[in-house]
Amino acid sequence: MFIDEARISLGGGKGGNGCLSFRREKYVPHGGPDGGDGGRGGNVILRAKEDLRTLIDFHYHHVFKAGNGSHGKGSNKNGKDAEDLILNVPLGTVVTDDKGRILADLILEGEEFIAVPGGQGGRGNASFTTPKRQAPSFAEKGEPGEEKKILLELKILANVGLVGFPNVGKSSLISRISAARPKVAEYPFTTIIPHLGVVFLDDGRSFSVADVPGLIEGAHHGKGMGTAFLKHLERTVVLLHIIDLASVEGRDPIIDFETIQKEVELYGSSFTTKKSIVAGNKIDLPRARKNLDAVTAYFNNKKIPFFPISAATGEGITPLIYYLADSLEKKETHVSEKVIVYELEESHDLIIDKTKEGWEIKNKKLERIVQMTDLNNEEAVAYLQERMKRFHLEEELLAKGAIEGDKVKISGFEFDFLPKT
Repeated sequence: MFIDEARISLGGGKGGNGCLSFRREKYVPHGGPDGGDGGRGGNVILRAKEDLRTLIDFHYHHVFKAGNGSHGKGSNKNGKDAEDLILNVPLGTVVTDDKGRILADLILEGEEFIAVPGGQGGRGNASFTTPKRQAPSFAEKGEPGEEKKILLELKILANVGLVGFPNVGKSSLISRISAARPKVAEYPFTTIIPHLGVVFLDDGRSFSVADVPGLIEGAHHGKGMGTAFLKHLERTVVLLHIIDLASVEGRDPIIDFETIQKEVELYGSSFTTKKSIVAGNKIDLPRARKNLDAVTAYFNNKKIPFFPISAATGEGITPLIYYLADSLEKKETHVSEKVIVYELEESHDLIIDKTKEGWEIKNKKLERIVQMTDLNNEEAVAYLQERMKRFHLEEELLAKGAIEGDKVKISGFEFDFLPKT
């Protein structure tokens, strides 16, 4: 089954808790704190694999979560980091978040993208030792891993895209020029999934060809199989239009070309810059020979390269594929040297919102600190209060109109506002 879209939920692993421990050994009267740090939670990583052609692995399984880090132990033993969860995806997979922002475009074999990071391990009490705090009796909890919903969308990587109405012979052509073996039959929409083939020339050159399901008028609005597969042509450099010179379906081959050209251009502006080449198929049929002069004159007038061919007999195929190879050499056909990862700027501002219950504070760094604090430990809470002073939270709340006794919520935890000023 060919699946080119999948919505999935990802969860990074939780970091292990830091250990609260004091050295207890005979003949060591002042052992001191020796709690080790927790291990890091596992990341969820997307890895591009060339041998994959579909997102079917994500069609039935939608939720993926990495493992948690191990807790720290006494004797300054740190917890073990969790293993990362690797999810393999096909080359050409675009990763988008639930706000529609592109996060990554995975186009090279083996390249990886950390879709969701695991949480940091909490620090053990040995890490909080200072000259003034020689016996800290608190440790940090492990940081929760991030959670995210993403859309995986496969856009096939190919140099040449075959376009045309159903039953014009696209599948027959790709079967003849490459090792791809799409289904060929005499009924509409024989091709219902994209096929990718590689063409090898005798001079050592090669290029890839994508055959997508036949298009019809209105395809850019989704009519027929339109928008579901037009996206697979976005990365192509050259569009090879296949028209039926013999008018077997009763359509005019020139009108067919104009209709399909209009559809791909209406789908997206990127198509207007692609080179178009036309192959008039079924030249082996008598009716095609009769139409040849008029069709050739039309494309000569348009200055569009035109090749009469027969996918059935092989006539005219060799000049066509060599012209395609020459055209690709004149265009930039190579993908970027590394995976494209889009960096989204994360706000570090302190955001204070008034709610019915009181006030809600949003700040990634502050939220992380609160999540990792053991709020049942008085010494840990006192340490948290010291760290919160760096955010000037009290001054900001007072400026917003907060009064003593108001409820303040940070990352799901609720506090009473007790200003000292």
